[in-house]
Amino acid sequence: MNYLYSLLFLFIACSAPIQNPQSEASYIIKNVNVIDVRDGSIGQEMDVIIADGKISSIIKSDDFETNAQIIDGTDKYLVPGLTEMHAHIPSPQWGRDNTNETLFLFLSNGVTTIRGMLGHPAHLELREKAANNEILSPRIFTSSPSVNGNTVKSVEEAIEKVTKYKNDGYDFLKIHPGLTREVFDQVEATAKEAGIGFSGHVPVDVGIRHAIKSGYGTIDHVDGFLEGLVPSEFDVNPNENGFFGFNFSHLADTGMIDELVALTKSHEVWVVPTQSLFVRWFSPVPPEKTVELDPDFKYMPKSTVDQWVRSKRSLIQSPDFSIEKYIIFTDIRQQMIKALHENGHGLLLGSDAPQVFNVPGFSIHHELKSVVDAGISPLEAIQTGTINPAKFFGMEGKFGEVIEGASADLILLDQNPLEDLKNLRNPVGVMVRGQWLDKATIDQRLAEIAERAKDI
Repeated sequence: MNYLYSLLFLFIACSAPIQNPQSEASYIIKNVNVIDVRDGSIGQEMDVIIADGKISSIIKSDDFETNAQIIDGTDKYLVPGLTEMHAHIPSPQWGRDNTNETLFLFLSNGVTTIRGMLGHPAHLELREKAANNEILSPRIFTSSPSVNGNTVKSVEEAIEKVTKYKNDGYDFLKIHPGLTREVFDQVEATAKEAGIGFSGHVPVDVGIRHAIKSGYGTIDHVDGFLEGLVPSEFDVNPNENGFFGFNFSHLADTGMIDELVALTKSHEVWVVPTQSLFVRWFSPVPPEKTVELDPDFKYMPKSTVDQWVRSKRSLIQSPDFSIEKYIIFTDIRQQMIKALHENGHGLLLGSDAPQVFNVPGFSIHHELKSVVDAGISPLEAIQTGTINPAKFFGMEGKFGEVIEGASADLILLDQNPLEDLKNLRNPVGVMVRGQWLDKATIDQRLAEIAERAKDI
């Protein structure tokens, strides 16, 4: 009898329909070339199957019946969504609510994850809504409100604020200039005790070497590095460093770069260059010319662009500014960025948007170009905005790659970005956590944002 039951069970099991990965799919990107951002290899003519906001499987393209929405990937290229590691999310104190527009500007350019670098309580709610797909938004990580010399003036205040920001649920602390060495050290100690990281600027009183040794998650803007190249015999006043060390450019000893870079590697400190900020805001190009030549600005309120023009004009008309010094300054930064990439702990992609002349989403392409101009290959530049952020957040396999099990954060392109990073612009479509935005949808929404910006 047991033998008969066994035969019956085997017959039923073999007769049951086999569940296939296409059956529960919501989207299938068919016949597409899939780029592996780890090594640049390309899987040709693949079907990428999306279910429940994730990549459920990647198989060789074939014909099969499905109820899923088909996205034609023939002769196209698929890459993971990009991460903007130095973003700014609108806050109530900005005086206008353009949060949805800002988030869409990121998405329209394939930025599917952002790290907000000036936190506000409203961003905590926004982060959860994005995670639950209650709003159309990139994945959000958010800093605390600014920790600086005006907001944290004593060791007691350091303990209080750091503990509060940890309990409030912020992902990390944002360090700004002005902290004294004593207060910074207390911020560091309390942060480590509470289990919250910190990133951002390097206060002058702290200095780059002490900052690196303290365990920053990221140092942004390559802040403090140029000052760290000035030999001690010059006995400079550190408070006269100017814009990110610009005033000390002629004193910098580039022979000291290797030592600083090695320090970042040994202490596992990532660097977010935001080089496009310096190319676009601080370059000697007249601000009116920049606006005239760049169509990105139509997506920003005119009042904001006018403010950016005034800021740039004031900067380059300063008595301390000269084209010769800017050339030296830029060369040192490029040397540092390349060395940090080759021999440091690594680079993360970030442009500081929306900041002066950096339009959200669009600026990430300027940043990619700036990184390549420093001597980094297109593949390596893409890695700074894909696999590297996933490593930084301890989320390898969760996003930053086109692999099975990862979040369906994807950019579909007409041409191979490894051949030319310009091919990342104007995507055929963007997917964020399984939500598909085709080109027509993106273009329509961008046109609406541009029209609204005229009246603000």
